[in-house]
Amino acid sequence: MKRKHLSLAIGCVLMLPAAAWAQDAAPAAEAAEAISPAQAAQQAAETKTLGAIEVTARRRTESIQDVPVAVTAFGEEQLKDLQAGDIGGLQGAVPNLNIVQGRGSANSVNVFIRGIGQPDALQTFDPGVGMYVDDVYYSRINGALFSLFDVAQVEVLRGPQGTLYGKNSTGGAIKLTTKDPFDYSGGSVELLAGDYGRAQASFYVSTRVNDLVAASVAGTSSHNGGYVTDPVTGKHYNGDDTEAVRAKLAFRNGEDFSATLTLDHTKQDAALTLGRPTADLQASDLAGLPPPVLLPAPTGEYDFQTRTSFGPDHGQEMTHSGVAFNVDWAINDAWLFKSITASRKLTSKSYIDIDASEYELGDVYVAFDQRQFSQELQLQYDNGGNFSAIVGAYYLNEKVPSYQEAYADDFLQFLGLHIDFLRTIEDDLRTTSTAFFANADWEFAPTWTLSAGVRHSRDSKDYDRTTSAFFGAPFQAASADPQAVISGAHKTWTATTPSISLKKAFNDNMTGYVSANRGFKSGGFNGRANDQVEADNPEFAPEFVWTYEAGFKMQSADGRFSANIAAFHSEYEDFQARVSETLPANGIPQFKFPVINAAKMTVDGIEFEGLMRVGDNTTLAGQFGWMDARYDEFNDLRTSDPTRPDYDPTLHEHVPFSPEFTARVALQHAFDLGDNGTVTVGGDVSYRSRTWLSVDNRDNLSQGAYTLVGLYGVWDSPQYAWQVRGGIRNATDELYMTEGQEFSSVGNIQTAYFGMPRNAYVSVRYNF
Repeated sequence: MKRKHLSLAIGCVLMLPAAAWAQDAAPAAEAAEAISPAQAAQQAAETKTLGAIEVTARRRTESIQDVPVAVTAFGEEQLKDLQAGDIGGLQGAVPNLNIVQGRGSANSVNVFIRGIGQPDALQTFDPGVGMYVDDVYYSRINGALFSLFDVAQVEVLRGPQGTLYGKNSTGGAIKLTTKDPFDYSGGSVELLAGDYGRAQASFYVSTRVNDLVAASVAGTSSHNGGYVTDPVTGKHYNGDDTEAVRAKLAFRNGEDFSATLTLDHTKQDAALTLGRPTADLQASDLAGLPPPVLLPAPTGEYDFQTRTSFGPDHGQEMTHSGVAFNVDWAINDAWLFKSITASRKLTSKSYIDIDASEYELGDVYVAFDQRQFSQELQLQYDNGGNFSAIVGAYYLNEKVPSYQEAYADDFLQFLGLHIDFLRTIEDDLRTTSTAFFANADWEFAPTWTLSAGVRHSRDSKDYDRTTSAFFGAPFQAASADPQAVISGAHKTWTATTPSISLKKAFNDNMTGYVSANRGFKSGGFNGRANDQVEADNPEFAPEFVWTYEAGFKMQSADGRFSANIAAFHSEYEDFQARVSETLPANGIPQFKFPVINAAKMTVDGIEFEGLMRVGDNTTLAGQFGWMDARYDEFNDLRTSDPTRPDYDPTLHEHVPFSPEFTARVALQHAFDLGDNGTVTVGGDVSYRSRTWLSVDNRDNLSQGAYTLVGLYGVWDSPQYAWQVRGGIRNATDELYMTEGQEFSSVGNIQTAYFGMPRNAYVSVRYNF
């Protein structure tokens, strides 16, 4: 919400949900002229109904209750009430969404929607869920753990996206919209302090130069000392040090033309992100002796103490910068032209202790230097009648050269003698993606609307990779430089993906729809091919999904209750799975990580989101998701060939990151203190059933059902110039895993990453 000289009334925050659910999105369409604090207070006192939510899920502004898409939206204050400092804070707030910090990385995000996502963090995989900031697609999960310091709205779209979005995605899309300087005048400064050395300073300043030009600058500096400790050195890990800034220059010529130039820069310098080994860590004896155990699986509850083999100067660094130029031109009353142009640069240098121990088994250094340029063009038609349409074209050019080192001095032995080992990898992935898409809405009869769309995608990839292996004494002769080479691999994949929906407005307060959408994710090349046999056959094929959905969106006539429900059925083909294999060759174990189009999957689910005003100052919100994700087949010889030494028929009984149940209830109440301002208190309880954290199912990498509790309180001054907020996250100090790192063919690595223990914070904000 906007405060003081911001364009939406701050006081409405007190009347809107704490939210698990889509309210008060502060869309640009709502914000025309700034209002005074007195007007804001008056509006807050008069507000008795739920706020109208507008989203751009279909590339135009629509009411969330009218759009035939399963979408959840959050405004600025709702994100604060979720106590979300970054995009991972949406975990638990959206049905059938899994979104957490990526395994072993301070800057990546692991996101699955309705059982579909990216199962391997390597850059040779494409994301299953599209991430967008101001309509610009971000092609890597690295750098996508977005800070929410200047975000006006977040939308989460569930189900395949493509006929309206630049880049096709099979699972869904997450859209962040940052503040527009025309709609948010004035500014704010906020300071925050909390447990584990958490300290953050943020600011936002916006001004209208004149009726045509407005500008804004926003920034944040965030520090977290870390909640994992090395018990020997005392050094803290799993923290953060991030600085980010975004500047906007906007031009608006009445209602006909607008253009915005955006520059952003993020710099992160964090310590390691450490997990906990959950299985015996083992060496491998080349003489064929039984594998010696280096570290037995730990017992007892995790106490957030973990060793590492890396020194204190080995951390994780990232810089992420970009420039974007967005243009909207109303050619006439019926035609609108849009252009979205962006160039981005992502550089990361990270040490990752995959085995999370003092041993060198799976320790890696990963450095890459990603560049992407994208251009999207749209032509929208809407003359106010019964027909509207969008046609568009999309282009993406991406280059991702990388360099990696793998350290395993404790992994190989010969008759008990340690053998030093180093692997180096240089690779270069180049992608060109083009697409044409169209979508039309036709109200063919009163209250009936038919929507249909189609997209044609063409993804072309080139890949080169060289891996080398270096052995210490007495096996220097086994070194190979190079060991495996992928030279000039090239492949182009094309797909045509349609969508169709039928919407019925039963009355002014109830809408129903049915839809069918096809999603596509392009194939790629195995970025873990470590021998020439794998390197000679590196390609894996695309994924496809059909999702069929039916939904109802309703609200009461008095505007005090609203509810959305959706049921879906997805048929998912050619799931791209990275697995781990250990097969002997001439008596020597070979450690492989093939990528296979392993599976056909069926996913059924139901999603509910509801919001109710209880009295004038109390809001109750809730969401519920049920999902049955199951493999119809999984083509892996390890589960079908009992003659193999790594045979295990239970490896693929469960789909990862697809809990059967997700649920959340949030309650908020505001107390009017008259001349002393307003106090708002709230809290939420979220539940997640058992979740498997790796493609290869391991019991120790599955998290049982757990419940999280959050509490907060807010004081606003009478004129909304000051705000003091305090909160507790994970109030019951629940111990729970969020991610898993499974490389069991190397040292039996099965590492779990844990959510943050109970932590409290307080913040002070001044609005001007």
